[in-house]
Amino acid sequence: MQEQTSILNYIPVDELTGSIAVPIYQTSTFVQDAPGVHKGFDYARSNNPTRKVLEDLIAKLENGTNGYAFASGLAAIDAVVKLLKAGDEIVAVDDIYGGAFRLFTHIYEKFGITVKYTDSTDAQNVADAISDKTALIWIESPTNPTLKISDIRAIAKTAKQHGILLCVDNTFASPVSQKPIDFGADIVVHSATKYISGHSDLIAGLVVTATQELGDKIKFIQNASGAILGPFDSWLAIRGIETLSLRIRQHAENAQKIAEYLVEEKLVKSVYYPGLKTHKNHEIAKSQQKYFGGVVTFDLVVDDKDLAIKIVTATKLFKLAESLGGVKSLLCLPCEMTHKSIPAEKRYQSGVTDSLIRLSVGLEDADDLIADLKQAFESATATATEFVPAWKTNVEVTSEVI
Repeated sequence: MQEQTSILNYIPVDELTGSIAVPIYQTSTFVQDAPGVHKGFDYARSNNPTRKVLEDLIAKLENGTNGYAFASGLAAIDAVVKLLKAGDEIVAVDDIYGGAFRLFTHIYEKFGITVKYTDSTDAQNVADAISDKTALIWIESPTNPTLKISDIRAIAKTAKQHGILLCVDNTFASPVSQKPIDFGADIVVHSATKYISGHSDLIAGLVVTATQELGDKIKFIQNASGAILGPFDSWLAIRGIETLSLRIRQHAENAQKIAEYLVEEKLVKSVYYPGLKTHKNHEIAKSQQKYFGGVVTFDLVVDDKDLAIKIVTATKLFKLAESLGGVKSLLCLPCEMTHKSIPAEKRYQSGVTDSLIRLSVGLEDADDLIADLKQAFESATATATEFVPAWKTNVEVTSEVI
């Protein structure tokens, strides 16, 4: 029989009623026939029928053995870190999500888990960073916000040679575009708040494991720690997944057009988008991702926070807000928003300057979004004569990651 590849083929019809939509089991507990004798569910923290559909669905989409749903992306990350013990070390990508940095540095370091950050765009950097204490390699590909691409296959090979777990944050790519377990990753995490849900209407996190053994450990942590996703939010995530393939394709198509426009915009110095041929590791991205994603990030020709603020507050279709991955376009200034918890020196080392702007390209018409950016640039510089020499002169445009 031909392998089922459509997401919709993985979403079950309710066996009890024939409901085409997954029912919401809004209950805290389940009646048992006798002590310990039940229909697979006893208490909703341990398991819930609606959540189980979501967990089974994400496991199938990522080609993993087990999936688990958490109350947020950070709760999912937290569960993975709880696989470690005091004295263990994490080797992590340097351009890391600010929330993960905060969790690693301010929560787990005081419990004796240390973190070493490295530029994982070169797999050799990861290999060189490994010590006898390293228990986990943590990468994002693409990263947030400079969209660095790591060679998952090469890093997975190194991890296996050393008996180290590899976890890939697949939030920016989504399982429609990239399946890290196929490349050798042990664990995949998602902030399901983003592309999985796709409508900016829930907070959720997902963990997928490559083996049953790891899955059992994450399940124990999920149940013991209790940061589970509720049934209604599980239902919203399932509903979002039903249109994930269509949305990701359109996000990527719009983002490509906007990235190509930004390369020609004289107020922009650097454009970060894996779909640009000049983007560092573009060929690796092509080999790993079906689509290049819906996030585009760019740097201004002058590293001036005030000018960047004028731009991000002048757009009309792009709304200034945290988060990404929804059908409506958003933008943010990472230095003051998503990555404010990271010290400025470390931010700059990974390419997150004060003038770096991140776009979450939605499903609006691409030409309308480009027009919105154009008017924002014009509005921000209309009275800023001090910027005229910089953006009116010929500036070398590059889209390579710095």
